[in-house]
Amino acid sequence: MGDSVSQGFQNGGIYRTDLSFPNFLRNCWEPAPDFDQPLFTAQAGIPLNLEVLARGMSDEFGNSIEWNEYLPAISHLYSTLKRVKRYWEGKIKPLHRQRSMPYHNQSVWGFSMNDAWMITEQNSLEHIERQPETYSIFDMLPDHAMYVTARLVLNPSLTKPFSNHTLLDNVHYLQENGGIENLIVSTGHNNIIGAVSDLKFVLSEEKDLGKFPSERDYTVYRPEHFEREFRELAERISQVGAQRVITQTIPYVTIPPVSRGVNADKSRKGHTGYFDYYTRFWVWDEDFHPDTHPHLTKEQAISLDQHVDEYNAIIRDVAREYGWITVPLNRYVSGIARRRLGESMRIPYPDDFREAMLKNPMTAHLVEDEHNPTLSTDYIRLDKESGKLFKGGIFSLDGIHPSTIGYGLIAHLYKETMESHGINFDKPLNWDHIIANDTLITDPPYLLVELRNFLRFLSMGRQEKLSVVGSGLLNQMMDIFSDRN
Repeated sequence: MGDSVSQGFQNGGIYRTDLSFPNFLRNCWEPAPDFDQPLFTAQAGIPLNLEVLARGMSDEFGNSIEWNEYLPAISHLYSTLKRVKRYWEGKIKPLHRQRSMPYHNQSVWGFSMNDAWMITEQNSLEHIERQPETYSIFDMLPDHAMYVTARLVLNPSLTKPFSNHTLLDNVHYLQENGGIENLIVSTGHNNIIGAVSDLKFVLSEEKDLGKFPSERDYTVYRPEHFEREFRELAERISQVGAQRVITQTIPYVTIPPVSRGVNADKSRKGHTGYFDYYTRFWVWDEDFHPDTHPHLTKEQAISLDQHVDEYNAIIRDVAREYGWITVPLNRYVSGIARRRLGESMRIPYPDDFREAMLKNPMTAHLVEDEHNPTLSTDYIRLDKESGKLFKGGIFSLDGIHPSTIGYGLIAHLYKETMESHGINFDKPLNWDHIIANDTLITDPPYLLVELRNFLRFLSMGRQEKLSVVGSGLLNQMMDIFSDRN
């Protein structure tokens, strides 16, 4: 039960839920237990799939979109996104699925902690019906995408029996109809991630706590609000009666490359690991100016990490009180954040993962140097000659969510922690399968060779006369991640 991390969201959308870390864990038992998940493979996912979009544009325009190709490229982009938008708004075919019981993965991207007991399929539908439909060349992503996803997770048949069920109600149902041995609870990320997707530091207030997601104004939960809701979550989870509950700490939101640290002198004495500013990942260092680009300051970035430290202390304390297992995800992600650490790693990659990477000709070069691997938390970069990655790979193209390999590493950490608490698995992680299915890393779209031009094209706004993509596709994507409106 959780949010985008346990659902398997990557590249700007939820697409292949079979590439989620809970599903990787499930396959480590023999026989594999039932673990049904909703499918979002139609139209390459919702709200969009940057990898598939880049691959289609690579097929059409090669490794670069030149200025004289902008108009046909915009036409291609618009027609593709128009089709995706119409599908997920139910205008091509009905979205409901024939299903009589909840899925075993009760995760919805964008959900904050209290959404687990607040949002239902019915009030999601009511929200969608209350909001005016947007459809123009300036609004290319599906309307209310998070609520569409929520409806298809909470009540896939879109019929009465489960229409007023929340995530927690569905978890209770699964416990009462078969039982739950291991319950993963992955939540809390969206109580702070809006600060880096929206590049605004707005603390929660009392009035925010009971509001529907679209009415909330905060981007950062105050620690006292986080503790109140995490304790309520823990009490509600304890009433489910699962044999074991496994949760995780929250990684620092300043590590994912959704925000680009610029202007810090990494060589100066007393370096703190923080940059002077954090701006959009499609703004290059030499282009950035604090007067014209949205940004967070170093002081705000430090404060965000301090908030995460307080959240994680709360998670560990409450988990200990309730007898839960806590996976130290923040410590692991922090240990491999090379750019933040001055190009060094504190935690090595797992040996079996590295062996599998070395066997694959498209990934071997990323881990050849055991002490200085090029697989990193940076934004993905390709070599112009070979078309292979030379940087990045842990995070997907949206800059917030892990790649398939990244989710595999989360599964490894979960498995290692669960085993240390006496939970036995029958098989190791299938790294060959995980790596082969990370097509962003093993077969990256060649258009990403000219990454700067591609990101510039996607981020062009109304003020740029050749563009008809409104505030820019990337900005629209960040809006969806931040305010969930």
